[in-house]
Amino acid sequence: MLTAIALNCTLTPSPAASSTEKLATEMLDALAEHGVTGTQLRVVDYNVTPGVEKDMGEGDDWPGIREKVLAADILVFVTPTWAGQMSSVARSVIERLDAELSEQDAAGRPILFNHVAIVGVVGNEDGAHGIVAHAFQALNDYGFTIPAQGATYWNGEAMHTTDYKDLDETPEAVASATSTAAQNAAHLAALLKERPYPA
Repeated sequence: MLTAIALNCTLTPSPAASSTEKLATEMLDALAEHGVTGTQLRVVDYNVTPGVEKDMGEGDDWPGIREKVLAADILVFVTPTWAGQMSSVARSVIERLDAELSEQDAAGRPILFNHVAIVGVVGNEDGAHGIVAHAFQALNDYGFTIPAQGATYWNGEAMHTTDYKDLDETPEAVASATSTAAQNAAHLAALLKERPYPA
Protein backbone atom coordinates (compact mmCIF):
# COMPACT_ATOMS: atom_id res chain seq x y z
CA MET A 1 0.00 0.00 0.00
CA LEU A 2 1.42 3.36 -1.07
CA THR A 3 0.78 6.51 0.95
CA ALA A 4 0.95 10.25 0.25
CA ILE A 5 1.04 13.41 2.31
CA ALA A 6 -0.09 16.67 0.74
CA LEU A 7 1.48 19.76 2.29
CA ASN A 8 -0.94 22.57 1.49
CA CYS A 9 1.09 25.78 1.64
CA THR A 10 -1.79 28.26 1.41
CA LEU A 11 -1.56 31.45 3.44
CA THR A 12 -5.20 31.01 4.48
CA PRO A 13 -5.78 29.35 7.88
CA SER A 14 -8.50 26.75 8.35
CA PRO A 15 -11.44 26.57 8.08
CA ALA A 16 -11.59 29.16 5.29
CA ALA A 17 -11.85 27.86 1.73
CA SER A 18 -8.59 27.66 -0.18
CA SER A 19 -7.82 27.21 -3.87
CA THR A 20 -4.63 25.43 -2.85
CA GLU A 21 -6.70 22.99 -0.80
CA LYS A 22 -8.92 22.30 -3.81
CA LEU A 23 -5.94 21.48 -6.05
CA ALA A 24 -4.27 19.38 -3.33
CA THR A 25 -7.51 17.43 -2.88
CA GLU A 26 -7.74 16.81 -6.62
CA MET A 27 -4.13 15.56 -6.66
CA LEU A 28 -4.82 13.18 -3.75
CA ASP A 29 -8.00 11.98 -5.45
CA ALA A 30 -6.02 11.27 -8.63
CA LEU A 31 -3.45 9.31 -6.61
CA ALA A 32 -6.26 7.33 -4.97
CA GLU A 33 -7.22 6.05 -8.42
CA HIS A 34 -3.87 4.25 -8.36
CA GLY A 35 -4.28 2.77 -4.90
CA VAL A 36 -2.48 5.53 -3.00
CA THR A 37 -3.94 6.50 0.39
CA GLY A 38 -3.37 10.17 1.16
CA THR A 39 -3.96 12.91 3.70
CA GLN A 40 -3.70 16.68 3.49
CA LEU A 41 -2.12 19.01 6.01
CA ARG A 42 -2.53 22.80 5.92
CA VAL A 43 0.89 23.98 7.06
CA VAL A 44 -0.25 27.49 8.07
CA ASP A 45 -2.37 25.93 10.84
CA TYR A 46 0.85 24.85 12.58
CA ASN A 47 3.75 26.73 14.10
CA VAL A 48 6.61 25.97 11.74
CA THR A 49 9.52 27.84 13.26
CA PRO A 50 11.95 29.45 10.79
CA GLY A 51 15.19 27.51 10.49
CA VAL A 52 16.97 24.61 8.82
CA GLU A 53 17.02 22.05 11.64
CA LYS A 54 14.80 19.00 12.20
CA ASP A 55 13.61 20.50 15.47
CA MET A 56 13.90 24.18 16.33
CA GLY A 57 12.91 23.61 19.93
CA GLU A 58 9.96 24.47 22.14
CA GLY A 59 6.80 25.36 20.26
CA ASP A 60 8.03 24.07 16.89
CA ASP A 61 5.41 21.91 15.16
CA TRP A 62 7.68 20.88 12.28
CA PRO A 63 8.88 17.61 13.91
CA GLY A 64 5.34 16.20 13.76
CA ILE A 65 4.95 17.26 10.13
CA ARG A 66 8.38 15.82 9.35
CA GLU A 67 7.30 12.42 10.68
CA LYS A 68 4.37 12.41 8.26
CA VAL A 69 6.63 13.34 5.33
CA LEU A 70 9.10 10.58 6.17
CA ALA A 71 6.32 8.02 6.59
CA ALA A 72 4.77 8.76 3.18
CA ASP A 73 5.93 7.32 -0.13
CA ILE A 74 4.82 10.43 -2.03
CA LEU A 75 5.02 14.11 -1.11
CA VAL A 76 2.40 16.33 -2.75
CA PHE A 77 3.78 19.86 -2.44
CA VAL A 78 1.13 22.47 -3.27
CA THR A 79 1.51 26.24 -3.13
CA PRO A 80 -0.30 29.38 -4.24
CA THR A 81 1.43 32.02 -6.33
CA TRP A 82 2.15 35.43 -4.79
CA ALA A 83 4.03 38.09 -6.78
CA GLY A 84 5.14 35.33 -9.12
CA GLN A 85 6.69 33.31 -6.28
CA MET A 86 5.76 30.35 -4.09
CA SER A 87 4.17 31.33 -0.78
CA SER A 88 6.25 32.14 2.29
CA VAL A 89 4.76 29.00 3.89
CA ALA A 90 6.03 26.88 0.97
CA ARG A 91 9.48 28.45 1.23
CA SER A 92 9.53 27.67 4.95
CA VAL A 93 8.79 24.00 4.18
CA ILE A 94 11.64 23.94 1.65
CA GLU A 95 13.96 25.46 4.25
CA ARG A 96 13.00 22.96 6.94
CA LEU A 97 13.49 20.00 4.57
CA ASP A 98 17.11 21.12 4.19
CA ALA A 99 17.85 19.34 7.48
CA GLU A 100 17.28 15.99 5.74
CA LEU A 101 20.51 16.41 3.76
CA SER A 102 22.44 15.14 6.78
CA GLU A 103 20.05 12.28 7.61
CA GLN A 104 20.45 8.66 6.48
CA ASP A 105 18.20 5.63 6.48
CA ALA A 106 19.09 2.23 7.98
CA ALA A 107 20.95 1.27 4.80
CA GLY A 108 23.09 4.41 4.84
CA ARG A 109 21.26 6.21 2.03
CA PRO A 110 20.05 9.82 2.25
CA ILE A 111 16.79 9.51 4.17
CA LEU A 112 14.58 10.91 1.39
CA PHE A 113 15.88 8.53 -1.27
CA ASN A 114 13.04 6.24 -2.40
CA HIS A 115 10.50 9.00 -1.78
CA VAL A 116 8.67 10.64 -4.71
CA ALA A 117 7.53 14.26 -4.93
CA ILE A 118 5.05 16.04 -7.20
CA VAL A 119 4.14 19.73 -7.22
CA GLY A 120 0.93 21.71 -7.65
CA VAL A 121 0.68 25.48 -8.12
CA VAL A 122 -2.41 27.66 -8.21
CA GLY A 123 -2.91 31.39 -8.62
CA ASN A 124 -4.49 34.11 -10.73
CA GLU A 125 -1.13 35.42 -11.96
CA ASP A 126 1.90 34.09 -13.83
CA GLY A 127 4.71 32.25 -12.10
CA ALA A 128 3.77 28.56 -12.04
CA HIS A 129 6.60 27.32 -14.25
CA GLY A 130 9.22 29.19 -12.23
CA ILE A 131 7.77 27.93 -8.95
CA VAL A 132 7.71 24.33 -10.20
CA ALA A 133 11.33 24.62 -11.37
CA HIS A 134 12.51 25.95 -8.01
CA ALA A 135 10.51 23.37 -6.05
CA PHE A 136 11.75 20.49 -8.21
CA GLN A 137 15.37 21.57 -7.83
CA ALA A 138 15.15 21.83 -4.03
CA LEU A 139 13.14 18.63 -3.53
CA ASN A 140 15.47 16.66 -5.81
CA ASP A 141 18.52 18.03 -3.97
CA TYR A 142 17.05 16.70 -0.73
CA GLY A 143 16.64 13.23 -2.23
CA PHE A 144 13.11 13.09 -3.63
CA THR A 145 12.67 11.52 -7.04
CA ILE A 146 10.59 13.55 -9.50
CA PRO A 147 8.42 11.62 -11.99
CA ALA A 148 7.97 12.59 -15.63
CA GLN A 149 5.53 15.51 -15.94
CA GLY A 150 5.26 15.56 -12.15
CA ALA A 151 3.47 18.89 -11.80
CA THR A 152 0.07 20.45 -12.34
CA TYR A 153 -0.99 24.08 -12.15
CA TRP A 154 -3.71 26.60 -12.83
CA ASN A 155 -3.20 30.26 -13.69
CA GLY A 156 -6.24 32.46 -13.89
CA GLU A 157 -6.63 35.07 -16.59
CA ALA A 158 -4.28 38.02 -16.07
CA MET A 159 -5.63 40.92 -14.00
CA HIS A 160 -8.81 39.03 -13.06
CA THR A 161 -9.90 38.09 -9.54
CA THR A 162 -11.44 34.65 -10.14
CA ASP A 163 -9.96 32.01 -7.83
CA TYR A 164 -9.50 28.34 -8.65
CA LYS A 165 -11.84 27.36 -5.83
CA ASP A 166 -14.60 29.40 -7.46
CA LEU A 167 -14.52 27.65 -10.84
CA ASP A 168 -17.63 25.66 -11.73
CA GLU A 169 -15.47 22.78 -12.97
CA THR A 170 -11.84 21.84 -13.26
CA PRO A 171 -10.41 22.82 -16.67
CA GLU A 172 -9.60 19.77 -18.80
CA ALA A 173 -5.94 20.75 -19.17
CA VAL A 174 -5.51 20.92 -15.40
CA ALA A 175 -7.37 17.63 -14.84
CA SER A 176 -5.19 15.94 -17.47
CA ALA A 177 -1.95 17.26 -15.95
CA THR A 178 -3.08 16.22 -12.47
CA SER A 179 -3.96 12.74 -13.70
CA THR A 180 -0.58 12.30 -15.41
CA ALA A 181 1.39 13.54 -12.40
CA ALA A 182 -0.51 11.18 -10.10
CA GLN A 183 -0.21 8.20 -12.41
CA ASN A 184 3.53 8.66 -12.87
CA ALA A 185 4.13 9.34 -9.17
CA ALA A 186 2.28 6.17 -8.13
CA HIS A 187 4.14 4.13 -10.76
CA LEU A 188 7.52 5.47 -9.69
CA ALA A 189 6.82 5.06 -5.97
CA ALA A 190 5.80 1.44 -6.52
CA LEU A 191 9.01 0.74 -8.44
CA LEU A 192 11.17 2.36 -5.75
CA LYS A 193 9.38 0.38 -3.04
CA GLU A 194 10.17 -2.84 -4.89
CA ARG A 195 13.68 -1.87 -5.95
CA PRO A 196 15.13 0.89 -3.72
CA TYR A 197 18.16 2.91 -4.71
CA PRO A 198 21.43 1.13 -3.83
CA ALA A 199 23.07 1.98 -0.53
